[in-house]
Amino acid sequence: MDQALYLMDSYMKEFDAKIIKVNQNEVVLDKTLFYPEGGGQPHDTGKFIRSGEEFKVINVRKSGGDIIHVVDRVGLNVGDVVHGIIDWERRYKLMRMHTASHIISAVIHQQCGALITGNQLGLEESRIDFNLEYFDRNVIEACVEKANEIIAQGLQVKSYFLPREEALKIPSISKLASQRLPSTELLRIVEIPGVDIQADGGTHVKNTSEIGRIVVKKLENKGKNNRRIYFSLQK
Repeated sequence: MDQALYLMDSYMKEFDAKIIKVNQNEVVLDKTLFYPEGGGQPHDTGKFIRSGEEFKVINVRKSGGDIIHVVDRVGLNVGDVVHGIIDWERRYKLMRMHTASHIISAVIHQQCGALITGNQLGLEESRIDFNLEYFDRNVIEACVEKANEIIAQGLQVKSYFLPREEALKIPSISKLASQRLPSTELLRIVEIPGVDIQADGGTHVKNTSEIGRIVVKKLENKGKNNRRIYFSLQK
């Protein structure tokens, strides 16, 4: 958790860190702002600078307790100090998408009792799957309109940590049908007061007004009790 700077501040764009592990073009730092792919959110990209020399960060993933950064070539060594810079335009688009997905999911859960069965955030379009028995377009569009009304209120988005035992007492702390939660002693909570509260390890905007407007692109049936919503955002 101390290694993952993005959990503390999603708006940091640059940082300095020391390389503690190297395997060819894969490196682990003592701390990082780069988000590793997970929970439906794609990984960050960007670059490392070492003494004026640039290495592009093309992939980031978790393995065990490590966050592994894949760079475009070999040459980095254990003990090197690098200056990391994330691709902010990419990160910010995903932050807006992620917070929007929480609001959509909260409204649909409240109105229909549905849980999330799958999701994938994208830069231009995202999707969420719900365990809905019936797919009424009018109901879904009404839920999205409600979500847009919430966004327009300019609500604060808060993140903080709670002891696992305390967090699990919160109703609907996970909107996932599988109820997968990290086994850590502390859980990171993302809360939009009066709208949603979830255990979540991703990056989010600070205020709902940053999201823009949710636009439904397509609705699909994906099998028994599984309905998919594709959406984009408009500023």
